[in-house]
Amino acid sequence: MGEHSLILSDITLITPPESAPPLESALATNPHLTSLPTPKPEVVAPKDLDVTTGTGEIFRLPEVVKAITGDFIVLPCDLICEVDGSDLVETWMTLESGLGGASGGFEDGVKADNVRGGERGGRRGGMGVWFPTKGLEGISTKHDETDFIATTPLPPPTVAVPDKFLRKNIEQVVLSIPSSTVKDITEEHKSLPIRHMLVKRHGNVKMKMNHRDAHIYILPFWALEMMQLNEFDSIAEDVLGWWAKASWQEGLVDKLGLRGILDPETKNEETDDMMMESMTLEDDIDLAGMSSTSGRSAPAPVAETPSPGSGASRLPASVKAALKPQKSITIPPLVAYVQPPFTAANALTQPLIRRVDTTSLLLSVSLRLAKLPSITECNQTGATPSHLAHTAKVAHPDMVQAQSRISESDSLIAENVTIGSRVNIKESVIGVGCTIGTGSRLTRCLLMDGVTVGDFVTLTGCILGRRCKIVGGQPRDEDKTKLTDCEVQSGYVVEWGSKFSARRLLTKMLTNLQLK
Repeated sequence: MGEHSLILSDITLITPPESAPPLESALATNPHLTSLPTPKPEVVAPKDLDVTTGTGEIFRLPEVVKAITGDFIVLPCDLICEVDGSDLVETWMTLESGLGGASGGFEDGVKADNVRGGERGGRRGGMGVWFPTKGLEGISTKHDETDFIATTPLPPPTVAVPDKFLRKNIEQVVLSIPSSTVKDITEEHKSLPIRHMLVKRHGNVKMKMNHRDAHIYILPFWALEMMQLNEFDSIAEDVLGWWAKASWQEGLVDKLGLRGILDPETKNEETDDMMMESMTLEDDIDLAGMSSTSGRSAPAPVAETPSPGSGASRLPASVKAALKPQKSITIPPLVAYVQPPFTAANALTQPLIRRVDTTSLLLSVSLRLAKLPSITECNQTGATPSHLAHTAKVAHPDMVQAQSRISESDSLIAENVTIGSRVNIKESVIGVGCTIGTGSRLTRCLLMDGVTVGDFVTLTGCILGRRCKIVGGQPRDEDKTKLTDCEVQSGYVVEWGSKFSARRLLTKMLTNLQLK
């Protein structure tokens, strides 16, 4: 990312080697991906990367380190975000960006270690995003994963910020702990101990336990150096946590090696002291006098008057560094866009931010996106379409046969979908290349690509994996297929007459199908 430009210079997708071929194929053939604006994403598959590799460890892999040449943005693969990315970048640049040419990084293969302005002067920090998990009807549940963060307000701006800007919801992160760790601490201590230095340094601290880390990080180049120097396993749990505490907890600056990263002159001074010490010792040692084969006698000792401070000059460089007053280092702040909680007033207008990492969230978020007005509808009404809106709710209406009813206000039908006659579809999302048989009924369902639903099948609240098949039958049969709140894995075949009502398709059922 350029320092004073919103144009991304590179987009890199990091994936395990076994996932690289299908990802590259999708980027080359999927119409939603081939239509992405430039720059085109580049796939990087480090040989030592697998699905269990921590996010912090990823940034120590040689292939990833080589791809990062300046300030960078980290995004997860399961993110749904209606907030305009340029708004986040503009806010970060306004708060944390330094003067032109002051950023660290590489230019034409040469490392830029400028020391005035930018991050090197303690001005360039990082930025993360946290979103509320409670209060959103249809999506929020009591089982939602949350993170614990403590923040403090930033100094008020000189000029009032309009409501549409994100600046009013930007705070500095002073503590970031995973909820699981907080639970362990509170169970052990029967409370959550807080260091006095945190309260002393930041009196107005707000603690939030109903928000979740979106894994959206805008990081300066020096953060990569910190991740390489320290063996962090996770960005969310380790990098952000230690960075936030380093701004107020004494001793962490040197423990994390931030003094040498943020102030290269300190490292140069230590090197110069060691070189001077080595040269002084060589001048003081009389090698000829120490030799047992020398033909001359040792000279008589001459009393010398020590000069002031000469005793200190004999100390090793490491000891002198410990005795020398340490230069104060300003830790660049880690700020956060903390999205306000959902209320009855803003539930419909507040942008959606969610990490879709469970099947229940996959279904609920997909159904919410299906309710967004299409781009065609917005053009007719003059409204501004969402960044996540589709061109049309039904991609090919001509492939829908007569007497079929589709609730277009809350449904999405992708390309190359064949829908038979007398089909009823309500509040559902149907992927590319699916086939829906005659007389079938779908309510609150999500169908992946290539799913086949036979005749007279009833599905309610189901998630169907890619290329699975629900066998159809005849309308007069008594035992019809009826699935409620089920998840069918990719490639499975559900026989005609099956009736299940569960969040997950039972293992017993899948075993029976395999035996058949």
